[in-house]
Formats: sequence, C-alpha cells, structure tokens
Amino acid sequence: MKKPSIETITVKYLVNFLLVLAVILLIVTAFNFRALSKSSTENQAMAYAELVRAGLTAHMKAGVMDKRDYYMDEIKQLRQIKKLRVIRSDEVIKQFGAGRDDEQGADAFTKQVFESRQPLFDSQEWRFQPVIRAIIPYIASSKGSLNCLGCHKVAEGVVLGVVDIELDVTEDRNHSLYVLVGMIMLSLLFMVLIALNTMRTIHTHVRVPLETLIDHTREAYQKHIPVSLDQFKTEEFVNVANEINLFNADIIAHQDLLKDKNRELAALNSEIEHTLRETVYTMGVIEEQRSKETHNHTKRVTLYSQLLAEKMGLPKDDVDLVTAASPLHDIGKLGIPDEVLLKPGRFTDEEHQVMQNHTRIGFTMLNHSSRDLLKMAGLIALQHHEKWDGSGYPQGLEGEEIHIFGRIVALADVFDALYSERIYKEAWHIDKVVSWINEQRGMHFDPALVDIFLENIDAFVAINDSYPSDLST
Repeated sequence: MKKPSIETITVKYLVNFLLVLAVILLIVTAFNFRALSKSSTENQAMAYAELVRAGLTAHMKAGVMDKRDYYMDEIKQLRQIKKLRVIRSDEVIKQFGAGRDDEQGADAFTKQVFESRQPLFDSQEWRFQPVIRAIIPYIASSKGSLNCLGCHKVAEGVVLGVVDIELDVTEDRNHSLYVLVGMIMLSLLFMVLIALNTMRTIHTHVRVPLETLIDHTREAYQKHIPVSLDQFKTEEFVNVANEINLFNADIIAHQDLLKDKNRELAALNSEIEHTLRETVYTMGVIEEQRSKETHNHTKRVTLYSQLLAEKMGLPKDDVDLVTAASPLHDIGKLGIPDEVLLKPGRFTDEEHQVMQNHTRIGFTMLNHSSRDLLKMAGLIALQHHEKWDGSGYPQGLEGEEIHIFGRIVALADVFDALYSERIYKEAWHIDKVVSWINEQRGMHFDPALVDIFLENIDAFVAINDSYPSDLST
C-alpha cells in the first residue's frame, strides 16, 4: 500500500482543522448575528410602540381621539409593520369606554403582558414569510412631558393598554442568510487559498529539497563527494545535509577499511584453498607411491575426471571440485596391509574383501571434515567402485544413486588402469580399451559418460601421452 506524502497529510489535517474552525465560527457568528438582528427588530418594535403611545397621548390631550384612525393608518404604512393595534386595559375601558373593535379582545399573550407589565416578543422566523410579534405595555406615568395621569384617573404604574405589533422580518432574515452564505463562501475561499499556499510551501520548502537531498545523498555516496549545502534555503535541510556528509565520510572510511580487509581475507582464503588442493594432490601421490601404482596415475585420473566433468556440462564450481577431490579416490589404500596391497598375483576371496574395504577406509578418513573438498573426496573414495547396474561395492548402489562425481572417477580410474602397465598386467591397446569400456556401457559405467568418453578418446590418449607411466621419461 502506497504511503501518503507529507504534503497530503499536512493539507488533510489543515483542511480538517480549518473546516472545524470555520463551522464553529459560522455557528457563533450565526447565533450572534441572529441575536443582533432580533435585538434590532425588538428595538424597532419598541420605537414604533413609543411612537404610537406618543401620538395617541397627543390626540387625547388635543381632544381629537376620534381622529386617531388616520394617525394609526399612517403608522401602519411604516417599514415592516404588517399588523398594528392597541388594546385598552380594563381601567381605560371603565373611564373612556370600550373603544373600537380592534382595541378589544385580549388574547393569552396580551393578558400575560398586562399581568407582567413587561414586553413580550414572539418570533416566528422559520416560516416562509417570517414575522415577529411584539406586545409592548403602555404604563401610566406622571414623569416626562406626556404625564399620562393628567388624563387617566389611575394610579402610577398601571398598564393603560398594550401595543400589539406584528413585523415582517423576511428582509432581515434574507439579509442574514446572504451574510451567512457570503461568510461561508469567503471561508471556503480562504480555506482553498490556505491549502494551496500550504501545498506550495511544502512542495517548495520540504518536498523538493527532500528529493534533492535524497538524490544528492545517493550521488555523494556513490562518487565519494560531499552534499553541497548551498542548494538548500532552510536551516533544517542544511543541518541534515551536513549530518549526511559526516555520516557518509564515516561510512566511506569504514568501507575502504572493509575493502582492504576483504582483499586480505580473499587472498588468505585463496592461499588456504590453494594449499589444501596441493595437500590433497600430494596425499594422492603419497598413496600412489605406497601402492606401487604406475607413475603419474594420480595426475592422469585427475585430468580424465576434469575432462569428463567439462564435457558432461557440469557447472564450473562442480568441475573444479571433482578435479580437486579426485586425487584422493584411493586414499583408503593407506589402511590396507602391504601383503594384500602389494601382492602381485590374484587375491583370494578373503584378500579381495580386505582390498575392497579401502573404499570405506577412505570415506572414514575424509568425511569428518566440514570442508566441501574433503567431504566430496570422501564420497568419491566410497563410490568410485560402484557400478551402474548395482553390482559394484561397497554399497551396491545403482544408476543415479551413485553421485555423478563417483561415476566420473570410476570411468577415469578404470581407463587408466587398463591403458597403463601395472605390476600384475601389461597395458592394453587403446582399441581393446575402447571396445571393453563400450561393452560396459550401462553395466559398469554411466551410459552418458561412456558416450562422452568415446567422443573424446583422442583427448584421453593425449593426457596419457603427456603424463606417461614410465619413470624414465
């Protein structure tokens, strides 16, 4: 799963924060704006009520109360007034009569105002055409220029009546919505601008310098040069680049030291491997000398095995391994008594059993080692007398149960034994050797190896000619 970038994470959290902040600010603003709008409307209703009170008082003092309809109609024409009426109190009705029809019939709201002597506002702003109803008491007072008690025979503070005004606040509501929508749009615009600016800032001052730092760090490591500090504009990246330079210098110094140590170790391993191979070959020659084998037998078997492995198409490491391990194929003969090992004639059955035991002795001598060369030499020593048809010894293995190295050395050893003079036989002619080995195809020897031998007989003869058995050559 692809990880998000710093830019994506930062913008995501910033946008979330700004959204929450914008919502909070809008809610607070909306409530404040609503409260302000409501307060303004209530103040306007109070002003209209005071205007009605003053006008009616003036009509009463002038003795023209019967002309008040004209005045009330004019008041109703004022902005936002949808309904307007004045309801008389019981005291006024007793003194001056019930008045007109619309000045009678107090409902629950107006009765509440008569009792509380406090203005009452009923807001219905969620209607399609929102309105606010204001019921404002007209309280008798001797104070001020109006001096209600001059006309009304009531006590101070008695509610003379209420002004019931219904104001249309559609325009205010719409204005509030326009303001809120404008604020939302403005908030969104600022959020977009802040997000874009944040993205640009992160891209310019974080992402690009970071990618540059990564590229230059890789180049600095590969070319062993310091990262240039002048290409960074911020202190943080300069410090990071400086730390990378110190780290690279330390790493490069350790790598150079490690390369020197690796070269020394490789040279030492090569020397050890070379010494081991020489030791293995020398041990094979020692066995050859004790067994009174023909001269150069170990060398020839080694080269025959190498030739067969190469023509078989084995990997180079396997070719090198069988070449190095094959000289020890008869190392177990060091454990065979001289009277058996050096006997010129045929063996008795008992002597034959003793002689066959050299395979197990060689395996036991070499198999304890953890090195591949000696372990494989032990396996070759054990299996080089096994036969393809299962009639060999010591385990009676058959076909590919015999390791390929054992099959290779078996053919190489038998060819050298037949084609070389031994204390108990004359050297066979090459044609007789070829004929006999061909007869043993699929019986003594791996058929594929016999085919390779027959195809490369000249190379085998050339090896024999290069390392002859005669000690005088």
